[in-house]
Amino acid sequence: MLSPLWRMYVRLLESQREKALLWDMIEPYRRPRSFTPLVSLYVAAFYTGVVGAAVTEQLYKEKYWEEHPGQEVPLMRPKFYGGPWRVMRGEVPPGLPAEKAR
Repeated sequence: MLSPLWRMYVRLLESQREKALLWDMIEPYRRPRSFTPLVSLYVAAFYTGVVGAAVTEQLYKEKYWEEHPGQEVPLMRPKFYGGPWRVMRGEVPPGLPAEKAR
């Protein structure tokens, strides 16, 4: 009983090796993978961010107008940028030239 099972196992391993050898020989001639899905994902992520930023800014403006009707809305501070911020309350702080602050 052991002998037929052993023969089946050996045949299975041989066939797997033959398949692997065949695919290893074909591999250099295969077409390269496409970048289309990756580029599509990056484009979708970019435009999702653009739309999200526009919606966030519009909600900020509407909330400001509810609290201060008729006034000009100051610039919204960036949410994910913790660096120096040269515009304070919609105006250029004193000491900076107007054209450098923009």
